[in-house]
Amino acid sequence: MSLEIGVILPTSTPDPSQPILGDVRESARFAEEVGLDSVWSTDHLIASGPMLDSSVVLATAAAVTERITVGFNVMLLALRPVAWAAKQVNSLQLLSNDRLVLGVGTGNPAHGDIGWRAAGVEFSERGRRTDEALEVLRDLIAGKPTRLADGLEVALAPGSKVPPIVVAGNGTRTHRRAAAYGDGWATIAMTPSEIRTNLARINELASDLHRTALKATVVAPHLDADVNRATEQLAEYAAAGTERVILPPTGNWHHDYEQAAELRTALN
Repeated sequence: MSLEIGVILPTSTPDPSQPILGDVRESARFAEEVGLDSVWSTDHLIASGPMLDSSVVLATAAAVTERITVGFNVMLLALRPVAWAAKQVNSLQLLSNDRLVLGVGTGNPAHGDIGWRAAGVEFSERGRRTDEALEVLRDLIAGKPTRLADGLEVALAPGSKVPPIVVAGNGTRTHRRAAAYGDGWATIAMTPSEIRTNLARINELASDLHRTALKATVVAPHLDADVNRATEQLAEYAAAGTERVILPPTGNWHHDYEQAAELRTALN
């Protein structure tokens, strides 16, 4: 079965009452040692709980590992000037020896709009700004001369190989964004049946644009505690078009990663 297993680095939490701030170096090294495929960092300026800067987290993880993929889950492009975001991305790609995956999203409304306000960005404009950023992002990362939305032409140096771009979110607008700009599509906790249905819509749009069909990244899939049953469920995800799952944190990253590695072994 061709399915990657990733984990989230201990730098944020879905539960604000129980912050998860662990040792990024130790956790990234351990994830690589036990055979996992990828480690991921979430991204917000101000969230409902403590959260470290994603680019710094991933640079740290890349510096202490050799093989494992490092990824944004997900970068909020609209929070940053697009040229600055591209500079962060291509620097990480170069420093990691092309091990980066760039997840892109517009942010979870559960965190509110204060981070956007602090960055001087209208919360309601984040979708439009994300589309504008994606329009020029690949060329910026690659170091090609690029004309920005305001007409300014710039070129970043050095350029890098453009990492896979995975567009996250649900709904018609996100489907169009993924079809137009993504190498993959990401969502949270959908069932295999829901993945198949949504991918069919996205790939119909991608086909109309003469783009290659996308596969899914599923964050926090609902898996059985029993390894054998969970392996069967992961096979269902793979059959539905999933290329990668990212398992959620519980507060004990060491235990989480060991369980993830057990699943990874069972898939082989």
